[in-house]
Amino acid sequence: YYTSIPGSCNFETQDQEWTSVCGLTQDLTDDFDWNISNGAVMGQVGPHTDHTPGKGQRFLYVNSSSQKEGNRARITTTKFFPANLGVCRVRFWFWMFASRQTGVLKVYTVEEHGMDILMWSSSRNEENKW
Repeated sequence: YYTSIPGSCNFETQDQEWTSVCGLTQDLTDDFDWNISNGAVMGQVGPHTDHTPGKGQRFLYVNSSSQKEGNRARITTTKFFPANLGVCRVRFWFWMFASRQTGVLKVYTVEEHGMDILMWSSSRNEENKW
């Protein structure tokens, strides 16, 4: 559900409601979608729970095992988050334990004229943890 921080979400919601609850949308022009889970996806290497201790369990994931190189799964925020005094911070946790099918996780901002600007990317995580 949404927390008090604008744009913040912990995904503790019912299955596919996370897009509307968290203010996110699936990109209709990409190749496959993000999904929500509360444990490793059947037959796939993955985390057993999310990064939070205690009650938190759900997280978003993409199953890259059946994708071709170059395929994209993209989610976007449904509202703008203007920078406060020129500063905008994005905070998130990710789990990308190296496997043959692991791709690249990228974070973009979209500037006022619609151009995507790459802010961060990671091609793998060397450890089996968040």
